[in-house]
Amino acid sequence: MTTTTSSPNQDPVSISPSPRLALLIILLSLCLLPLPLTPWPTVVVGLFGIFLFVQTYSLRLEFTGDTLVVWRGQQELRRFPYAEWQSWRLFAPWLPGLFYFREIKSIHFLPILFNPAELRQQLEERVGSLETPQP
Repeated sequence: MTTTTSSPNQDPVSISPSPRLALLIILLSLCLLPLPLTPWPTVVVGLFGIFLFVQTYSLRLEFTGDTLVVWRGQQELRRFPYAEWQSWRLFAPWLPGLFYFREIKSIHFLPILFNPAELRQQLEERVGSLETPQP
C-alpha cells in the first residue's frame, strides 16, 4: 500500500536539529567512569556521543512534496520518494529514540537527531496514512 497524503505543491520543510540524543550519550559516558577498565568505556561511548553531536548539526532532513531528502551541508546524500514508502514509526521519541521507515526494497532505522515534534508533524502531513500503529 503506497497511499500518501502529501501534495506535490507543498513547500519544502527542513526539520530543526535536536542534540538531545548526543548529549544523553555523552552524559551516559560520564556515568561509566566508575567502571573497571576506566577510562576506555567512557572514551568509546563519549566519542560516539561526540560523533552524533557533529551529525546532528551537519545532517538535515528536508520534506518536499513527494520526497524525503537527506542533506549534509549543501550536498544531497539521498532521496526517499514517499511513493515507495510502506510504513513508518517513531520509537520512543521522548527519550530520544529511533525513526523507522520501510520502503518497498529496504528498511531504515535512524536515530532521532532532529526535533521529534516537527518530525512527527511532517510525517503525519506527508505520509500519515502509513504510520504503523503502536502495540
